Amino acid sequence: MSITYKDEEGIRGMRVAGRLASELLDYLTPYVKVGVTTNELDKLAYDYITQVQEAIPAPLNYTGGGNIPYPKSICTSVNHQVCHGIPNDKPLKKGDSVNIDVTVIKNGWHGDTSRMFIVGEGSILARRLSALTYEAMWHGIQLVKPGIHLGDIGHVIQRFAESNGFSVVREFCGHGIGRVFHEEPQVLHYGKPGTMEMLKTGMTFTIEPMINAGKKEIKEGPEKDGWSIVTKDHSLSAQWEHTILVTETGYEVLTLSAGSPPPPPFVNAQVNAQANA
Repeated sequence: MSITYKDEEGIRGMRVAGRLASELLDYLTPYVKVGVTTNELDKLAYDYITQVQEAIPAPLNYTGGGNIPYPKSICTSVNHQVCHGIPNDKPLKKGDSVNIDVTVIKNGWHGDTSRMFIVGEGSILARRLSALTYEAMWHGIQLVKPGIHLGDIGHVIQRFAESNGFSVVREFCGHGIGRVFHEEPQVLHYGKPGTMEMLKTGMTFTIEPMINAGKKEIKEGPEKDGWSIVTKDHSLSAQWEHTILVTETGYEVLTLSAGSPPPPPFVNAQVNAQANA
């Protein structure tokens, strides 16, 4: 599969799908609280996508080239689950950290994004891991422009995470996205500057670092469901995700909405510096 470069029509379609995905997370946010089950969140998401957004939940029955269809409309990864956690009937409890990963298909285009949620107060470690993972994602995003390499993005994310005492999962990465859920290129969250594909205008892909509080090693979850992945050392894991468009001069984040968390201050500082240059 080769990289697809979106024309104006494709970019419009991706903007709509990306906004809808982010608005789905806005809708779910007030429901993420003590006592709710991830199955209840999944049902809310399915109804909102299909009835309100008149769209399709991409994860539902997705196989990803494997043999086991994903059985739900969203992924909910709790505490030491790294990714692809399947919603279930276990109530969330105070202190849980949860990643909700959503992908909406609208008019054939995919919008893919995820956010971290801390249920109740949360531990200092859980809050710090979530915050620094969010910053790591944005350190990668702010580099995006034509002419840089994907290895530049991976390098800056890895350096930031490891400098703060955390580790980067190697086995899962960001990906190209468009009319196909997972396209080329692969977007690693570690690597060396100047390596891998060079970015060109019209590329759309996700940046979605999975960062562990402990060691980077992962394993299949105890559920043996063919999807859930956990940290091998049972340490906490966090992930944030945005879908990005490479523009002629830089980047556009396609998965933004009214309820999106604001970029970290260093991103705004860079934008202002460029505007005043």
